[in-house]
Amino acid sequence: MPLNIEDKKAVVAEVSAQVANAQTIVVAEYRGITVGDLTQLRVKAREQGVYLRVLKNTLARRAVEGTPFAELSQHMTGPLIYGFSADAVASAKVLNDFAKTNDKLVIRAGSYDGQVLDSNAVKALASIPSREELLAKLLGVMQAPVSGFARGLAALAAKKQSEEGAAA
Repeated sequence: MPLNIEDKKAVVAEVSAQVANAQTIVVAEYRGITVGDLTQLRVKAREQGVYLRVLKNTLARRAVEGTPFAELSQHMTGPLIYGFSADAVASAKVLNDFAKTNDKLVIRAGSYDGQVLDSNAVKALASIPSREELLAKLLGVMQAPVSGFARGLAALAAKKQSEEGAAA
């Protein structure tokens, strides 16, 4: 059933709100994917904070009009699913990981930081660790000297206690 003009305006407004908060948009062709597989993809996307939506391309073009993602409009043809994320790599990672296990999902293009990315660039973006992973690694690096110092003190204290125990 076709959407009336009010429904179309509502969809464009909803997607525009997602675009305003997004750092990255990834578009992928989903031709031939089963409903069950698409549901699994949506669940994974939701877990990662990715807004995933199948849209009419004309509505998607209107939503990105006048934004840094406007150049992506040239890639909006055919049956596409759109992934929007505030995290720079989340949408690329979710769609790329799913495409590895399901050959019917084909990543077409993406946009990050005002730059249009081809499918290879989206895959490269997906290989970058997420913000949370990078923060965890940084915290581990920062804690290493402190924990090493604490282990050294504990070993020194244990050695001193064993020496005092042997002397007594």
